[in-house]
Amino acid sequence: MKNEKVILVDENDKKIGLEEKLKAHLLGKRHRAFSVFVFNDRGELLIQKRAKEKYHSGGLWANTCCSHPRPGEKLKDAVKRRLKEELGISLKKIKKIGKVYYKSKVGNLIENEIDHIFIAQWNGNPKINKKEVTETKWIKLEDLKKEIKKNPKKFAVWFKIILKKIKKWK
Repeated sequence: MKNEKVILVDENDKKIGLEEKLKAHLLGKRHRAFSVFVFNDRGELLIQKRAKEKYHSGGLWANTCCSHPRPGEKLKDAVKRRLKEELGISLKKIKKIGKVYYKSKVGNLIENEIDHIFIAQWNGNPKINKKEVTETKWIKLEDLKKEIKKNPKKFAVWFKIILKKIKKWK
C-alpha cells in the first residue's frame, strides 16, 4: 500500500486528482472504488473475511473483492487484477450493474467512495492470498442477510450498504 494512489472524484465521478490511499481515507476525500460480487451456479455469493492486518475493516466479512483502480487503469482491468491478486480467480466476463455513493466512518478512517458494482459467475475454490484474505465461503443471499441481522458488527460497512441494493440490480 506504500505510496499507492487513489483517484479523487467529484460528485459526478469525474477525476479531479490523485491522493495517497491512506491519506485519502484519513481525510475522507471522495475517491473511486469498486466492489465485486461473484456468484456460483447455485446462486450463492462468494464472500471473504478480510485479513486482520488490512489498514481498515480487518477481520470483517465483505463481498468477494473490493478495491480501487490505479491511476490510468480501466475499472474492469482493476477488477480482474484484484480478483487474481486476492483470490486467484481469473475471469473473462464481468458485468457492471451500477454504482453506489457512500460516506461512512470506519475506525479512525473515513470511507468516502463512489463504488462501482460488478457481478460475475464463477464456480470453483479460490486460492486465497493470506495477506489479503483469511477465509472465504459460498453463501445464499437469504442466509447472508439473516447472519448480518444477527451479527452486523462482523461485516464491512460498504458490504451492508451495497447488499441492500444488489438484489434489484442482479
